Amino acid sequence: MPAAIPPITGMLRRGLVLDLSTAFGFGTTFGYLWWYGFHLPRVRERDTYYARLEQERAAQRD
Repeated sequence: MPAAIPPITGMLRRGLVLDLSTAFGFGTTFGYLWWYGFHLPRVRERDTYYARLEQERAAQRD
């Protein structure tokens, strides 16, 4: 009984490996850029804002 899907060989395999490695490489790179370049600075800014707000509220209570 012949296989329904022939094995991936030769140029198709090289192209698939290149496409997958490029996709994972760009995905990882842009993921790191987003995390460290946008997300973490925004989280720090938010935390600083709420810490300052809490200090102002504590100063008003005293």
